[in-house]
Amino acid sequence: MDCIGTKNLRMVIELKVEQFADKPFIVFEDRLGNVIEYTYRQMDEMVNKYANILLAKGVSKNDKVVVHLSNSPEYLFSWFALAKIGAVMIPTNIFSGAFEMEYYVDFSESVAVITEPNYMDMFTGILPKCPRVKHVLLARTAPIYPNSKLYPKATVIADLLKDISAAVPPVAIDGEDDLMMLFTSGTTARPKAVQLTHANALFAGMFGAQWWKVVPEDRHFIVLPLFHVNGQFISVMPTLTAGATLIMAEQFSASKYMGQVRRHRATTTSLVAATVNMILAQPPAELDGKNSFRLVMYAIAIPDEKWDEFESRFKVRLCDLWGMTETLAATTMNPVDGVMKKNCIGIPRIGNDIKVIDENGKEVPSGTIGEIVVNGVPGRTIMKGYFKNPEATKETIRDGWLYTGDNAYMDEDGYFHFVDRKKDMIKRGGENVAAIEVEFVISIHPKVKEVSVIGVPDPVRDEAIMAMIILQEGQTCEPKEIIDWCADKLAKFKVPSFVEFRAEFPKTSIGKVQKNILRKEAVAKLGLAPAKK
Repeated sequence: MDCIGTKNLRMVIELKVEQFADKPFIVFEDRLGNVIEYTYRQMDEMVNKYANILLAKGVSKNDKVVVHLSNSPEYLFSWFALAKIGAVMIPTNIFSGAFEMEYYVDFSESVAVITEPNYMDMFTGILPKCPRVKHVLLARTAPIYPNSKLYPKATVIADLLKDISAAVPPVAIDGEDDLMMLFTSGTTARPKAVQLTHANALFAGMFGAQWWKVVPEDRHFIVLPLFHVNGQFISVMPTLTAGATLIMAEQFSASKYMGQVRRHRATTTSLVAATVNMILAQPPAELDGKNSFRLVMYAIAIPDEKWDEFESRFKVRLCDLWGMTETLAATTMNPVDGVMKKNCIGIPRIGNDIKVIDENGKEVPSGTIGEIVVNGVPGRTIMKGYFKNPEATKETIRDGWLYTGDNAYMDEDGYFHFVDRKKDMIKRGGENVAAIEVEFVISIHPKVKEVSVIGVPDPVRDEAIMAMIILQEGQTCEPKEIIDWCADKLAKFKVPSFVEFRAEFPKTSIGKVQKNILRKEAVAKLGLAPAKK
């Protein structure tokens, strides 16, 4: 791994431009179906122009810049341009509101914002409270987007591209310099900013390209957001590292998805449970199995029945994986040239050791549930740390081991099986109940569309189990029906005490249910004292 520490993302980009100058790197389809392509050389020219615009505005090495854009070529131009001048990208969720964005901009100490007209009203409201921000740069100002002239204080990037140089001056960038900071979704406090380095990105690209056997002929289809580590380190970096082509959709559309896959000849993609479920919900078509897919990188568990349906219907293998922002996305994966187990997160990637430990920090035997901890080098094979939060960094990385807060067990073959977030392990009368186990049983009820199980305070048995359920369209159900269903299939201490039917769940940008919000709402509704964690 020492060779990674001597390189940076700028060096990788420029090497790939030399190797694949006239090969398509970006194939972008916007929400209206318009398609534009950029070769590696054309991409690099745009990146260099963006870099020089930033330099002209006074942005320099180590400066923080918020990138608040939809999936688009301009997102990559911004990211790579900041990387080339040694500045730090702060990718933010385009669905965040003003309250969250004010915190992200201010806490990160950002000096500039790159965004698009769609989000300028929000920034106009919050930037007076963020005095460090000196410049707002507007991308994506083509006629199909709102009129950028409404914001005279912003710099329209398109107006400067024609007369700006495409040669960027050299900048001394160490591999362990910050490349970007990603905010994690908070549970009990404001989100933490995860510091990821140039070496982190290069490592993600290298192991991803090797593990999934990415070759220049591959065409990877990304529909997950680029502001998330999944899009950055599972989709972009392995594609760039291999000299392959990145097919990018501005937004995910289940009804358009397989048509886009066929039209753009996609060979790989990355999906999560929410996108898989939405794709499966589309009416079956004769062309479903006629595509160029060879592999789908996949995360977040689904029932075995849906797993089998997806692979059979679309004639492609799902490669289950596990990871988090702090561990650079995919950290355990199923081996594509070995045994790929269903709904199993696989084996550790090269470069990291992984073990499962108990509450005392001792490694547990196979088959025993405990916390996943990942051994790695900060700033290279795991995150560098949390920005401005040395206490949280020290608590998370101890003696070279990153404590993930995720529960799993290792089977007799050395494969890992994800159980749940550690905080989602419900303490019930001295017994540990994995929420995912109860969720699975409820999910196979014919009337249930989606379920989330949480623990709520119980004065006698520590916590009671509460199931929140979204029913299939047109269905009605009583709580007793769900409770009886669980009682027939689970040990008594695993049966929910409360059942609530809902129209929707609060979710993150990649479809994870925000259980912290559900817990807070349930405690308030039931009039209970908050559980002590």
